[in-house]
Amino acid sequence: MKIVIAADHGGYDIKQAIIKALTDDGHEVCDLGTDSADVSVDYPAYAKALCKKIQSGDANLGILCCGTGIGMSMAANKQRGIRAAALSDEFSAEMTRRHNNANVLCLGGRVIDAEKAVKLSRIFVGTDFEGGRHQRRVDMLEDL
Repeated sequence: MKIVIAADHGGYDIKQAIIKALTDDGHEVCDLGTDSADVSVDYPAYAKALCKKIQSGDANLGILCCGTGIGMSMAANKQRGIRAAALSDEFSAEMTRRHNNANVLCLGGRVIDAEKAVKLSRIFVGTDFEGGRHQRRVDMLEDL
């Protein structure tokens, strides 16, 4: 699976752990930066770049990391066709794919540690959308 990932300075450390784990799992991971936790950068620019990759079909799913995951999710959800979810638990990571067909996972490096970020990323990437009655709801989201 093609996965695109990006982070600001607050999510840099968990981004690095996720890249290693997903690459080790055999996924193709495209890293859009940032390249350090030492320099403050603006998360909306990274969210926009990642969303463009998904919108163009260059990637199947995306993962955005910032301090809380909230700012990235807000920026991503402003983009057409993006369904981003900020979360920090396993159940939500599964259900946002299974029922909402989310295509972007947003995580917070100041909320969860690298081990948890990897676990949530693996659940998100490994869960399929159920479709059925949920497709109608996803279609309604797209019409908003």
